[in-house]
Amino acid sequence: MSDSSPLLVVEDLKTYFFTRRGITKAVDGVSFTLHAGETLALVGESGSGKSVTCLSLVRLVPEPAGRIVGGKVLLEGEDLLQKSRAEMRRVRGKQIATVLQDPMTSLNPALTIGTQVGEVVRLHQGLRGTPLRERVLEALRRLRISAADTRLRQYPHQFSGGMRQRVSSAIALSCAPRLLIADEPTTSLDVTIQAQYLELLKEVQASAGVAVILVTHDFGIVAANADRVAVMYAGKIVEMGSTLQLFDNPSHPYTRALMRCLPEVGLKRGQLAEIGGQPPDPAQLPPGCPFAPRCPERQPVCDEVFPPSVTVENGHVASCWVASAARA
Repeated sequence: MSDSSPLLVVEDLKTYFFTRRGITKAVDGVSFTLHAGETLALVGESGSGKSVTCLSLVRLVPEPAGRIVGGKVLLEGEDLLQKSRAEMRRVRGKQIATVLQDPMTSLNPALTIGTQVGEVVRLHQGLRGTPLRERVLEALRRLRISAADTRLRQYPHQFSGGMRQRVSSAIALSCAPRLLIADEPTTSLDVTIQAQYLELLKEVQASAGVAVILVTHDFGIVAANADRVAVMYAGKIVEMGSTLQLFDNPSHPYTRALMRCLPEVGLKRGQLAEIGGQPPDPAQLPPGCPFAPRCPERQPVCDEVFPPSVTVENGHVASCWVASAARA
């Protein structure tokens, strides 16, 4: 990880959905930084705002209901929220690329693999003919897709799930982006292929210096791949720190609750922990801590005022009244 200026700076990002039910605060004041070559994991239950945060970074929030209503997204000092639609089309795929969790929804079944990988290169680098074909082959071989000369003439249905995910990554990395957003890229893969894919992604990241935002529910993946972790709940980051800090000293009750849900070797049947209750409706968030109704450490103040951000240790912060009292 570089010690220079951050590649990405997100400041007080807010993305709301305006519906007949009211205003849904899907992302509500998210801030973080990311350096070149660093991996930041976004974790939390479904509906916590992870994917909408990623969509907001590349300005692909579903319209007209979804709108980015505030904040800054600074990529190498340039605010992406101030760019025109045409300028953002030049950013996507070239400076920021995305890998989705299901490659069959991102790959076109009617087009060959070579056509789909080549489309991004042709659009952003203007290559045609033999140079384009060589770049496509290079991208496929980089992701260890064997017999690339033959494979580029095949279609997505002729590939296994793991190979399709490699193709998606080849498309994302074909133009050497500075930032890769991987939104649960291993969900559709079995455990063995998942490990192979993540190891390959780490090798490519190390060789190219790509920064990665990794969205996942799997703390095992977090432990093996992330430098830092941001825990999201109800559209906010409630705890953030290095991977080691969060695993050694989880300071928000929600983080501790998530970790208690992890299965342990030798655990008897029926003993798996769970978090009671349901996440709050983002259209009707309480005035205090949104986790308070489910929190075993709940205090009266938790229902009244959203907790301040408390520095647990250098680089490790949590938004929690309990953590605040412990530091007092």
